[in-house]
This record gives sequence, C-alpha cells and structure tokens, in this order.
Amino acid sequence: MPVPDRSASDAVRWLARPLEDRGSYDSLIESVGDARYVLLGEASHGTHEFYGERAQITKRLIAEHGFAGVAVEADWPDAYRVNRYVRGQSNDRDAEEALSSFKRFPAWMWRNTDVQAFVEWLREHNDGQPELARAGFYGLDLYSLFTSIEAVIGYLSRIDPAAARRARERYACFDHFSEDSQAYGYAATRGIAESCETEVVEQLIDLQKSASEYVKRDGYVAQDEYFYAEQNALLARNAEAYYRTMFQGRASSWNLRDRHMVDTLAALTRHLERHAGSARLVVWAHNSHLGDARATEMAQRGELNVGQLVRERYPGQAFIVGFTTHTGTVTAATEWDGPAELKRVMPSLPTSLERLLHDSRMPQFLLNLRENRRTLTVLEPARLERAIGVIYRPESERFSHYFHTRVLDQFDALIHWDVTSAVEPLERSVAWKLSEPAETYPTGL
Repeated sequence: MPVPDRSASDAVRWLARPLEDRGSYDSLIESVGDARYVLLGEASHGTHEFYGERAQITKRLIAEHGFAGVAVEADWPDAYRVNRYVRGQSNDRDAEEALSSFKRFPAWMWRNTDVQAFVEWLREHNDGQPELARAGFYGLDLYSLFTSIEAVIGYLSRIDPAAARRARERYACFDHFSEDSQAYGYAATRGIAESCETEVVEQLIDLQKSASEYVKRDGYVAQDEYFYAEQNALLARNAEAYYRTMFQGRASSWNLRDRHMVDTLAALTRHLERHAGSARLVVWAHNSHLGDARATEMAQRGELNVGQLVRERYPGQAFIVGFTTHTGTVTAATEWDGPAELKRVMPSLPTSLERLLHDSRMPQFLLNLRENRRTLTVLEPARLERAIGVIYRPESERFSHYFHTRVLDQFDALIHWDVTSAVEPLERSVAWKLSEPAETYPTGL
C-alpha cells in the first residue's frame, strides 16, 4: 500500500511500530527469518537504551530461535573470559568478575550494568542447556596485541613447553615497547625499530602446524582451547599490522580492523558449526561498523565495514538493525584515554535523520526499512546521521559526529529512541559522578 501524500515524518509515523512491550519485536523477529547473522548497531558506545534493547532482541533470538550466541565489538581474550563464564567453564563467581578483564579504555563500554545483566541472563539460560547447545559471548576486535600474546604463551606453556619457549623468543620482538601498541606501530612505521611482522607470522604458522596434535587430547574441550589460542595468534598477526597501518592513513587501518572482525566472525561460525551443526550469530557493534559503508560517506574515503563485508560474503543472510536517538545523556570521554563522563546529548540537527524521526512525535519505535522500502521513498535522499563513539564533543557537534548516509541502503530496520539515558559504568569515576548534565546546550557547532 503506498504512503499517502504527506511529510516524511508523517510517513514514518504511519509505518512505524511503537515499542511498548515484549511483543513489540515480534515483527522484527519475523523479518529476520532464516538470516544467518543479525547485526544490531548503536549510535553511541554509552547509551543505556541501545544496550538494553539489543539485549532484549538477542535473548529472544537465542531462546526462541537457537542462535549460538553474540559476537561483540570487543577484544577476543577479554570476551572469551565472559564466554567461559556463561558456558559454566570458569571459576568466576558472577558476571562482574567475568567482565573484570575489560580494563583497557573504554572500560565502561563492556563493564556496565546493562552488559552485566545480559551476561547473568546468558549464564542462567545456559545452565538449563546441554553443553553443545549453550550460547556464547565472543569478541571480534583486534586491539589486544599484548594480551593475546600472553594468551598464546599461556596455552602453549600448559601443553607444549618447548613450543612456549619458541613463542616467547619470537614475541620478545615487542619487549622494548612496554606493552604500548601504538608506540610499536609508530617506531616500526618510521624505521626507528624493526617490524615484528615476520615473528608473528612464524608463530601463527608454528601453532597451526601442531593443531592436529593439540586438539586430539581431550575432545571438545581441547578443540575449543586450541581455537581460542589460534584466534589469539591470528589476532597478534593482524594487530601488529594494524598498529603499523595506523600511521599510514585512516582508511588502511579501518579496513584492516573491519576485515579482521569479519574474518573472526567467519572462523567462529565454522568452529561452532563443527560441533553444533549450525551456528547463527548476533553481532553487536557501532552503527558505523554495521551499517553498510557503501551507503555512507565512508565509501568516498575508500573505507568498508563489517556490514558491507557480511552482506557481500553472505548474500541474503544478514539482517542489519541501526539505532538512533534525538537527545538525552550519554557516557563518553572528552579525550582518548580520558575518564568516563556523563554528558548531555544535544538535540539532533534540523537536517538530520534523527530530527526527521523525532518529528514523528513517537517516543520509541521500530521502522522496518526492508519491508517498507517501496513505500518509504521519502527516506531515499541522503541525510545527516549522528555517530557518537567513546568520545563526545558537543562543541563541535556537526563536524565531529555527523556524516551523510542513505538509510534505506544502510540498514534493514531502524530502532529510534527519542530520549535516551547514559549507560551506567560498573565503576563510576569522579568525573562521571560530577559531570551532571547542563541545563543549557552548547551553542558551538
């Protein structure tokens, strides 16, 4: 049925489904159909409603449709500790302890009350499932160069001390950088120090040569432990390259990172399928990673992303959901490595997608773009869309946090929450406690 001749915001209101109760996502779950991957975004790394709604959708996909778990924009070794907890394989007492490996900035991104609650739910759900049917929690990112190196050496120390000695000798190439990955990348790029590329590649090959010997020792457990170690060795190789490319241009490092995340997702799928027969996964990451880059300014800069790559590798097997907000509060820092602050989110710009959705005068809703594509022609033109990462600078709102996008090509569905609130860190810094939202908005754009 065509949309009547009315404004864009009226068209949205006519087609949107209010989010009022648990049944509000029935149509979304139905639209997912047989998709292998459901990608759930976020417009910031510090918004309670984004985390909470992603969790609600993910719970239903796991409990009602047999999804094998969630893969998140987080470091592999830190997330795998959580995975062991939710699968009943660790000595951690509770979700907070299981999340305690998330120490690197921004810790609040995963050490917050919403993730804590979801992890506890996942543990409780799994307690009633046979081992091979338990859903997992996995990381896709590659920042954890030194943590992954420690994990590889720790694994080999338990099962092959001679191989562990060889690994220590190779990874000693990084010893001069005091676990400062960016310092290594700068020194290797500028010729101040030799690259460790050969060493990380040799170590990965050495580990893979012994795979058949390592995994035959204790059935599924041994295979899972080897897979964890191999992914850490792969991560060390890719992270070494990533930190060198950081100083060679944004597109190169961004593309390497997102390719790594999709390669990790593919490897995880294969690993799970070997034991369970099938593996459908939910992915949590920022809109900028999951919304198809070809529909945004990113493509003009030569950048690709997870959403684009998943659609290309698995045609028709992905369903991508973006999240947006008009205003509220957010947990974010002012500078990289800065403390978590409670910040006011400025009202969306007049020409933005968020303002159009706000003007529909609905507090929160689901808009199925795929289902209504032919009738949502009002959303075809490119519009500004907001992206808040771990840093938020409202004084330079337009230039720091907006980019142009064609939303109908970017996502399959949108969830809009007009007024959102900041995610609550498990450790509230003094800055978070004292940075109460101002009564007036900054005027600088």
